[in-house]
Parts: sequence; structure tokens; C-alpha cells
Amino acid sequence: MKNLVFILLTFLYFTISHTEQDKYQKDRHQMVANQIAARGINDKNTLKAMRNVQRHQLVPQEQVENAYEDRPLPIGHGQTISQPFIVGYMTEIINPRSGMKVLEIGTGSGYQAAVLAEIVDEVYTIEIVEPLYKTAKSNLNNLGYNNIKMKHADGFYGWEEHTPFDAIVVTAASEFIPPPLIEQLKEGGKMVIPVGAPFTAQHLMLVEKKKDGKWKTKNLLPVRFVPFTRN
Repeated sequence: MKNLVFILLTFLYFTISHTEQDKYQKDRHQMVANQIAARGINDKNTLKAMRNVQRHQLVPQEQVENAYEDRPLPIGHGQTISQPFIVGYMTEIINPRSGMKVLEIGTGSGYQAAVLAEIVDEVYTIEIVEPLYKTAKSNLNNLGYNNIKMKHADGFYGWEEHTPFDAIVVTAASEFIPPPLIEQLKEGGKMVIPVGAPFTAQHLMLVEKKKDGKWKTKNLLPVRFVPFTRN
């Protein structure tokens, strides 16, 4: 009798777990189809990565049911996880591919880092808010992302010992483009960064570093990000 009860409980556990996983997988695929691909994101690497990354594992428990909605969500400490479309847009714009080494400034929940890690060889990500750093580090490790290296530090200065980077993704709005990040970008590399003061107009900017070391910028679209935090 005990064996029968054990078998039934085991069956129920795996059935519920499988159903729950299928539910989120369906939500995730619908998110990519309806919120991202339908709005012009067509990079295959980006779309595949966003279908794979379990966003619901990278938000606070009270936000799990909202994980695949196309809006930013609070993650505590005055910070947010960006809406999926913006994550897809910023990922596509740097043209990620195998073999690349990418720096992210502002780990937050770890979602953008996870999307990048699905595509590129190495992701280096910096978070200044220590509780967010600890939570993201734990969650990303639990999800098996062993090609992400994290640091608790001021992202303004980048991560000099691992330069140069093929691309840099900044997930908080700075009033100007930090010079250390431009220096750490490889020639021919790209950086995407929201620029503007808090509570005013911000613009997502593309920075491209030319072969001669000079750089140019391009205004992509208006955005609203949390401000770049400094020590």
C-alpha cells in the first residue's frame, strides 16, 4: 500500500511539474511571437534565446504570473526588469553571435545576461546594488549559466581586466556615455546605452567604434530606464 501511495504521489508531482513547465513554455513562445517578432525583431539568435530563457525564474515570486507580459516589472531596490521587447531590441542591435565576449552594465534580475549567454561565448555583467547582485548570481547559477561572470561594482568603470569587449549593453540611463566603456570596446564593436537624465527624455543610443579608434553614435528610439547608479 505504501509503495502504491509513493508511486501515485510521484506521478502527481511530475505531472504537475510538467504541466507548469509547459504553461510557461507556451507563454514564453507567445511572448516572442506576439511581442517581439511581430514588432520587427527578426534576428534568429535573439528570438531563439528569448524562447529559451525562463524569465519567470528571474523575477520576484510575486511577479511570476506577469513574467511574460510586455512591460517592465519591479525587482526591488528601485530597479526594474526591462520589458521583453526592449531586451530583444537591445540584443539584436549588437548583432550577437558565437565567439563574442560581451559586457553588460546593470545585471538587475539577470535576464538580459541570460539572453546574451544563450548566444555568445562569454558574458561579463556588473551590478552595483548588492542584494540584486546576490540574487541574480544565485538564480543564474541555478539555471546553469556557466558562461556568465558577475561582479558587484560601479559599472561606470567597466571591467578593465577582461577588455576588449566585442559589445557592451548598458541597462540603466546615463546622462552621458561613460568614457571607460568606450575605451573598453573593441575596434569595430558596438555599445547600446540609454542616455538622458532621470525623469526627462531619454534616448537609446548605438555607439560604434571604428577601426581607427574613433566612434560615432546613432539615436535609435525614445526610452525610459531607471537611472545609472553610482557609488
